[in-house]
Amino acid sequence: MKQEDFGADLNIYVVGNEQDYHFKVLKLIAQKLGIDDADGIHHLSYGMVELPTGKMKTREGTVVDADEIVAEMEKIAEQKTQELGKVKDFTETELASLYATIGLGALKFFLLRVDPKRKMLFNPEESIDFQGFTGPFIQYTYARTRSILRKETPSGEKTAAPLLPAEKKLLIELEKFGETVEKAGAEMDPSVIANYVFTLAQTFNSFAAELRILTAETPEKKELRLQMAELTAHVIKTGMRLLGIRVPEKM
Repeated sequence: MKQEDFGADLNIYVVGNEQDYHFKVLKLIAQKLGIDDADGIHHLSYGMVELPTGKMKTREGTVVDADEIVAEMEKIAEQKTQELGKVKDFTETELASLYATIGLGALKFFLLRVDPKRKMLFNPEESIDFQGFTGPFIQYTYARTRSILRKETPSGEKTAAPLLPAEKKLLIELEKFGETVEKAGAEMDPSVIANYVFTLAQTFNSFAAELRILTAETPEKKELRLQMAELTAHVIKTGMRLLGIRVPEKM
C-alpha cells in the first residue's frame, strides 16, 4: 500500500532495536514474494531511551507519558530561565512561548545529539543547561546573534580586509554546513547535524568574546563581522529546523 501511494524506492522504518529481527524477516519475505522495491525496505534501528529511574517498560507500568515529560521540561525551562534573570521585559504570552521553545528544544536536542543506534540515558535536568552540550546553549547563541543584529545590520558590501585567526576559524566552520547536511542524510544520522550546530555555536561564542563586532577597529572589520554574525544566525536556525527545533529571537 505504501508503494502504491508513494512509489518510493526507499522505505525507512524508524523503529527501536528490539524489532531488529522482525524487520530482517519482513524484508526477506517481501523479497521472496517479489514485492516491488522490497530491496528498499530499510530499518532505521535506534537504541532505547532510559530515564535516571531506569528503563521504561510497558508491562511493568514504568512507561512515562510524553506529555508528562514535555510539561516537566517546560517547568525546568522556566526555573532555569528565571535564574538567569534576563526576561523581565517579556510578556506572559512571550514567556509561555519561550519556556515551550526551550523545554521542547532541550528534549529533542538531547535525544538527537546521540548516534541513533546507541542506547542512552535521558536526564531532564542535564538537558537544560545554558552552558553545556545542549539545545538551550545553541538557542541562547542564536538569540545572541539576533540581539547584535537588531542593533545594526550589515550592508552587504564586499570587504577585503585580511582575516584574523578567530574570523578564519568561524568562516571555515560555516563552510562545512552543506557537506554536514549531506553526510547526515547519507548516514541517516541526525546527530551529525546536532554535533555540527553545537560546534558552530561554540566557535561563534569564542569569536564574539575575542573580537569586537559593533565597535570593531575599522568599518571594514565591522561589516565583515556583522555579515559573519548574520550567516551564523542563518546556519544555526536552519540546522536546528532540520532537527525539528525552534530558536527564539530573544531569551
